[in-house]
Amino acid sequence: MKKKLSPKQYEELLNTLKARFEKNMKRHKGLEWSKIQAKLEANPEKLWSLDEMEISGGEPDVVNHDKKTGEYIFYDCSAESPKGRRSICYDYEALEARKEHKPGNSAIEMAADMGIEILTEEQYRELQKLENFDTKTSSWIKTPAEIRKLGGAIFCDRRYDTVFVYHNGAESYYAARGFRGSLRV
Repeated sequence: MKKKLSPKQYEELLNTLKARFEKNMKRHKGLEWSKIQAKLEANPEKLWSLDEMEISGGEPDVVNHDKKTGEYIFYDCSAESPKGRRSICYDYEALEARKEHKPGNSAIEMAADMGIEILTEEQYRELQKLENFDTKTSSWIKTPAEIRKLGGAIFCDRRYDTVFVYHNGAESYYAARGFRGSLRV
């Protein structure tokens, strides 16, 4: 599968990202769109991943700039967990462990297919400092190996103006739980 956008998709995505960037300046104070766009244009494969984030309802936006590497960091900034990534279990192992009523996919495999990383707890908490997310849904987050080895996985949400971290069996899935991703460009 070729991971490249058509000229029309490319233009539409850049326009969408620019409009979102300009509408949400509080998420990226001090950053300039022209520099971000130049970085995106130099990395077309990253645009494909951003388009995958957009198509699945993630509403990706720039949330930080890594001064050491020069990379811009995008997170899914949809108000609720991305609609196109819900009703999935945590990883392939969990998916395979289900005997019946298997979900269509898993968070870890879906993120890998999209070319993005699932948010860690630290990244999720950073995102929640920008504004309130997941007030009605929840999002799987990168689960520490020790927890995963025991069959569990963790997820977060925001309730009562507080970010909560919870656990479930990794094979569980819910209509209101998806995952949020990050991409460095």
